[in-house]
Amino acid sequence: MGLLDKIKALPVGYSEVEYGNKKYGVTRSDFNNGKSFKVFAKALGGTDVISLNYYITKQSELLKPCEMPDKKVIHFLNHYKRIENS
Repeated sequence: MGLLDKIKALPVGYSEVEYGNKKYGVTRSDFNNGKSFKVFAKALGGTDVISLNYYITKQSELLKPCEMPDKKVIHFLNHYKRIENS
């Protein structure tokens, strides 16, 4: 599953996931008729955050982490687990 698939697996709006044995509150927003996405996740009861924008252009798809390494965002997207009913 690619990064875009992992982003789209998060529901639009608020949900909760498990990542690194912690619970995170995640907000996904879609823009530009589904051509750009914003994901913001914060550890509940902690200080860790994940923040990214993802853009689909005519030429490519671009992952743009917000003030954090690409590796951190990619690891989160590849390893979070949805918590049902959140």
